[in-house]
Amino acid sequence: MLPHPSAGKSGPPLSEILTQIAADESRPRVSVGDLATALQDRAIGALILVFALPNTIPMPPGVSSVLGTPLLFLTAQLALGLNPWLPKFIAGRSMDRTHFASAVRHIVPWLARAERLLRPRLEILARAPFEYLIGAICLLLSIVLFLPIPMGNMPPAVAICLFALAILERDGLWVLGGLCAAVASIGIVWGVLFALLKSALALMARLLG
Repeated sequence: MLPHPSAGKSGPPLSEILTQIAADESRPRVSVGDLATALQDRAIGALILVFALPNTIPMPPGVSSVLGTPLLFLTAQLALGLNPWLPKFIAGRSMDRTHFASAVRHIVPWLARAERLLRPRLEILARAPFEYLIGAICLLLSIVLFLPIPMGNMPPAVAICLFALAILERDGLWVLGGLCAAVASIGIVWGVLFALLKSALALMARLLG
């Protein structure tokens, strides 16, 4: 069983753990279970962050679905205050290690900078019961991320990452940043959907007219 959602972090920083996994050439693929095991002594925020981070950059087709499915489970569990757990059919999902390593090379420098900026402040916003509200917002964003919407994965993923980092370090300031990013991401996705719908209606009008 993984740690309780409110458990604190321990050990080396996340950026270092991800770099070590990406550099392990003995494994041809990296599974969801591998990542969960590597972070088993950490808070649920770390798991959510790891599965959301790669979605903030362009990734090969199919990777977002591999990483998006665990987010649905983990954010729902955070919203309900449950211990994080992933079923075998999700834990067994994997991606090519080279794809994972490519993502890590892009995101680790930014993650390392964030780790240096985070610190406990306005902690009430990053603890229960507000933590459950954060989970509910992240669940909504995960659903949006999982849907096949053009440009629909990056903005929600950024917001989820901000929330996850906030929970990890009990940094309420980053919770506020996550709220701003969540509102912006919903606006962007809604704008894309509206543009697609408008284009479809215009095309239908031409075909019928």
